[in-house]
Amino acid sequence: MLRQFTKIAATAALLATPLAAWAQDFTIRATANSNENDEDYDGLVVFKNYVEAASNGRIAVELFIGTQLCATGAECLEGVSEGSIDVYISTSGGAAGIFPYVQVLDLPYLMSSDRVAEAVLSGDFVRTLRNKALEDSGNTVRLMTVGNTGGWRNFANTERRVTSPADMEGLKLRTVVADLPVQLVEAMGASATPIPWPELFTSLQTGVVEGTANGITDIMGMKFPDAGLQYLTLDGHSYMGALWWMNNDNFMAMPEDLRRVVVDGFSALQQATFASPKRKSIEAYEAFVAGGGDIYVPSPEEKAAFAEAAAPVYAWFRENVDGGSEMLDALIAATAEVEAELAADYASDLN
Repeated sequence: MLRQFTKIAATAALLATPLAAWAQDFTIRATANSNENDEDYDGLVVFKNYVEAASNGRIAVELFIGTQLCATGAECLEGVSEGSIDVYISTSGGAAGIFPYVQVLDLPYLMSSDRVAEAVLSGDFVRTLRNKALEDSGNTVRLMTVGNTGGWRNFANTERRVTSPADMEGLKLRTVVADLPVQLVEAMGASATPIPWPELFTSLQTGVVEGTANGITDIMGMKFPDAGLQYLTLDGHSYMGALWWMNNDNFMAMPEDLRRVVVDGFSALQQATFASPKRKSIEAYEAFVAGGGDIYVPSPEEKAAFAEAAAPVYAWFRENVDGGSEMLDALIAATAEVEAELAADYASDLN
């Protein structure tokens, strides 16, 4: 847990003095544990450019890409809580140890398309997550926005084409070190093996695992086909959300006009991360097929069978994840509202 959650008053006092002294000269230290080929970096470049320009230089943004400031989700979020890091991007799995309910974004087959996901993640659902995280962190960690990091998560393996949950029976699939992905893999009839990301290539190559659930840009970026990964099923079971966190004290210490600049900067960042995987995936899919890869697109009926097999995961989430039931209800409601709006739009736009 974040050690500083019990030291909120002291942290706030320490932070208030230097920020007040800076007056109209603020520096945002932002980190992403990725590289310059990643959509997280694309988003940060857009954020930096927008914030520095729109603030007329009153805010400087420093980017730290990789593990210069911190290495793990828990360590980085502790840095955000303490104020040594201003901005950090995590996956839901990376933040799950501290904010377990953010794993709601990993629940399968709830959001059906980019249009749905992008609308949901631009609305009040994110504010619900933000308020919960602020409460649980003692008002030190603020969720600014949720973007994308890698498109959609799909099942891929080294053994055979997968067209139904029955085809996954007995496959050894890698998961992140978190409970929810294990539950999903096992609900599909496969065997779950938690393995750290840097070890996945070798694990596929040696047969320790026979598959994984990732987006195509990650699959090609890590050269997993060279390790034998040749079968990809585009079931799109979860949108790969990227949670962008900021130290709340540092954010609130800015005058309102600069807070608006920062909020608008995160909106621009979000749009950049929504777009980046779409473009990068075109070349990635082409390269996968050119290398002998097999891509299968499930029919609506086949996708419904996958969703039916995954149903027990929702009950598990409600019963075992602190705050899970509340967040699942919020996501279901937000998704239903967006789908109704889109249905009305289609009714108008198609006629």
